[in-house]
Amino acid sequence: MTTASPPHPMTPHRRGFLIAWLTVVAVVVVVIAFFVFAGLYADVLWYQQLGFSGVLFTEWGWGIGMFFVGVLGMGVPLWLSINLAHRLRPVYAKLSAQLDRYQQVVEPLRRFAMWVVPIVFGLFAGIASSVRWQQAAMFVNATPVGVKDPQFGIDDGFYMFTLPFLHSIVAFASAVLIICFLATIAVAYLYGSIRVNGRDVRIAKSARIQIAVIAAVYLLVQAGSVWLDRYSTVTDSNVNGLISGAAYADVNATVPARTILAGVAVFVAALFVVAAVIGRWRYPLIGVGLLIVAALVIGTIYPWAIQKLQVAPSAQTLETPYIQKAITATRAAYGVSDVTESTYQARTTASPGALRTDAQTTASIRIIDPTVVSPAFGQLQQYKQYYQFPDVLDVDRYSIAGKVQDTVTAVRSIDQSALGDSQNWFNDTLVYTHGYGLVAAAGNSRQPDGKPVFLEGGIPTAGTLPTYEPRVYFGENMPAYSIVGAAAGSPPIELDYPAGGNGAQATYNTYSGNGGPKLDSFLNRLAYALKFQSEQILLSTSVNADSQILYDRAPAQRVQKVAPYLTLDSNPYPSIVDGRLVWLIDGFTTSNDYPYSMRSSYSADIADSETLPQQYPVDSINYVRNSVKATVDAYTGAVTLYAWDPNDPVLQTWEKVFPTTVKPLSDMSGDLMSHVRYPEDLFKTQRAILANYHVTDPGQFFLGEDTWKVPDDPRTVDSSSLQPPYYLTMQVPGQKSPTYSLYSTYIPASSAGSTSRSVLKGYLAVDSDAGTTAGTVAPDYGTLRLLDVPAEDNVPGPGQVQANFENDSTISSQLNVLRVGGATAVVYGNLLTIPVGGGLLYVEPVYVQSKGTTSFPQLQEVMVAFGENIAMEPTLDAALDKLFGGNSGASAGDQGVAKPGTTSPGTTTPGTTAPTGSNAALQKALAAAQQAFSDAQAALKNGDWTAYGNAQAALQAAIQAAVAAENSGK
Repeated sequence: MTTASPPHPMTPHRRGFLIAWLTVVAVVVVVIAFFVFAGLYADVLWYQQLGFSGVLFTEWGWGIGMFFVGVLGMGVPLWLSINLAHRLRPVYAKLSAQLDRYQQVVEPLRRFAMWVVPIVFGLFAGIASSVRWQQAAMFVNATPVGVKDPQFGIDDGFYMFTLPFLHSIVAFASAVLIICFLATIAVAYLYGSIRVNGRDVRIAKSARIQIAVIAAVYLLVQAGSVWLDRYSTVTDSNVNGLISGAAYADVNATVPARTILAGVAVFVAALFVVAAVIGRWRYPLIGVGLLIVAALVIGTIYPWAIQKLQVAPSAQTLETPYIQKAITATRAAYGVSDVTESTYQARTTASPGALRTDAQTTASIRIIDPTVVSPAFGQLQQYKQYYQFPDVLDVDRYSIAGKVQDTVTAVRSIDQSALGDSQNWFNDTLVYTHGYGLVAAAGNSRQPDGKPVFLEGGIPTAGTLPTYEPRVYFGENMPAYSIVGAAAGSPPIELDYPAGGNGAQATYNTYSGNGGPKLDSFLNRLAYALKFQSEQILLSTSVNADSQILYDRAPAQRVQKVAPYLTLDSNPYPSIVDGRLVWLIDGFTTSNDYPYSMRSSYSADIADSETLPQQYPVDSINYVRNSVKATVDAYTGAVTLYAWDPNDPVLQTWEKVFPTTVKPLSDMSGDLMSHVRYPEDLFKTQRAILANYHVTDPGQFFLGEDTWKVPDDPRTVDSSSLQPPYYLTMQVPGQKSPTYSLYSTYIPASSAGSTSRSVLKGYLAVDSDAGTTAGTVAPDYGTLRLLDVPAEDNVPGPGQVQANFENDSTISSQLNVLRVGGATAVVYGNLLTIPVGGGLLYVEPVYVQSKGTTSFPQLQEVMVAFGENIAMEPTLDAALDKLFGGNSGASAGDQGVAKPGTTSPGTTTPGTTAPTGSNAALQKALAAAQQAFSDAQAALKNGDWTAYGNAQAALQAAIQAAVAAENSGK
């Protein structure tokens, strides 16, 4: 008899080695856990300070809830399958030698594997489920739309909120059952419940029942999936991508076929249950074969045959009612069903006095281009290198002396990268903490030398706009974080602005708002030291109990965090509202499951020469509403959400998820309403849809003979860059008076391999003035007006007008003069299209910019066109008079501007002094060149060759003087 040897005792060395490793692992786990805790704790502090902690906890609650649903939904069935397969194994199963060896290897780890495998799969399933919490939340809080789809007669809310979640449940259940099936097969085979001997396969009764039951449940789930797919026909693309929704073949073949397939799947599931009882696999296997054949014949071949043999020969006739459904649903889903359409017989002959009835519109034409004049703002209003303006400025309007004035605006923000060698943690975090002031220029006028006319600017800020808190702690392009605030009586260290005309001294300030979490405890400071990986937050003596840390300072970022369900407009803009500088941001609710509505890529629709498209867009939508207007205070960072479209079912659903986060429309002040505008991105999406869906006759829509497109931006060489829409105060035909509007144009769409004709086909404008009454939207706000230009009018489009400008010999010669032999560059401004004078007027400002490092574009000429007639003069007023036979009948906003090189009253900038970098000699030379060119043209017209020769000599001398002035920089 032999006795078992005692276990080998662990030596002190091995014991110490194991303890050391366990200690290292424990320390690593604790460190990682604390970093995770610090991040979560910082999030709690941020949301609490902002007053939206409920949003964070709701997100966490739904995410954690869905995580455990995924863990249990995958882990429990898998654990049961593995355990049942093992417990019900044959006791005396005869295993092959190879299986016996496998079993000897697996058996010591069996208990461990039976728990670890379900847990691992459950964790993966939990993570996958947690990221879909929004879908679950919408399902639980679904709101009826109040409109029923025309095919099944079910409320559209079922497709938007319920059906996507049901599809997710079916997909999840299918994945669980497949994994359980495979795990059952593996365990049953390993422990002898399934034995394979050549072609002979023997399955024990217990394994047979378990496998059959799993297969039956799986087929029932697939039956449910096929049944749900019936409803998906009303949201899928169809008719070769022409429309979305159930078409003729879907209604008459696909839907009935899927109904039959669902019944066949249920029948085959019953056969598996029979097999579990009687032990015969023949019937369920035959049933599976029948299901495959049915799926192929009924589910695929039959709908294909109906489409090819019945629909294709008579497609226009058979598809007409379904196309009509798609047109109606698409226009409703994108909010364009109520567009006001009219035919516009546009004149193309410029006759004197034609603009007399459009005098108010003419006086408001914007000649200061927000995409061009940012360098001018920088040179004239930046003052210090640590301030900056965005590359593209914003457009707003203010009431000045009882008159609404369109303006080009920008916020002077901080630019720490310009500090150079002065950059360090102390300066970046505690000193250079904020920007200063809003700068606003009149949109319709300029100074004599081409500079903008500033209505608000300077440091300290001054001008004609309402007084406001000018310090900008929250805005675009802000530092990652700043620490502000100090104890009472402490000397201020936050740089406010350079004081005095020469900037010799600076003014400092201490932040007094409530803009960020307080660093009033060691735990808070430690959490943010870890978050921003900066030990200085812990060690600096300038950080005290009264300090606040400001981060996530971009307005769009703050709104997105407190309203994660919103798609935000890509262009937040600043306004002075009720004595505060605030950022206004439009929020959209979207869906991709509105019945019969055409799907479209949101990012592709809003892409143009100013908004870059996504490289791989995955943001398909077929429903959109501007449901929320949001504001972010530039000083405190406070976020306020207003329910702009309280009837939107998607917003109503999310208000159930996040109650009390969105304020009613009635809380909006009259001053705030006056700065609300129709959002650009929504308008771009709607104009993309109306390019096709302006056609409401299904027969004409099917033929596609009147499809439009947005013209390319004529200022760019990239043919894929569309012309952006523009805000203007104008009177569109059908309006009673000029209104702040957003507009765009259409030209005919090109077919494959052809080029679009650049003639105007449509003009789309939307009323963008929400009024000035608190809590009440102006009745015409959001009214879309579509002008259909008949083909026989042959009105030039933007591309053709731009080509006419550049090909005209007189204008080309004048532009060459402005280029001064290559020393300066000509920059084209926005090409505006304005429906005045019974036709369409084009206006394009022309800027000149020298090639020096401190130069900026200055407005020198304005080009105009009406029909085939074109003109270019130093002022818009003069250009219009020339275009319309000497008298346009109306005055433009720049009528009082003198020629470059002269002075006119009222052109000083409030609170500013002339920049030292302005090149007066260059401006004088350019003015002389312009005068010499005009003299030469006049002499040529009169046949006075002596005067013409003198003018040419003067022109050459002026060009040489301009080159010399540019080189000298004086």
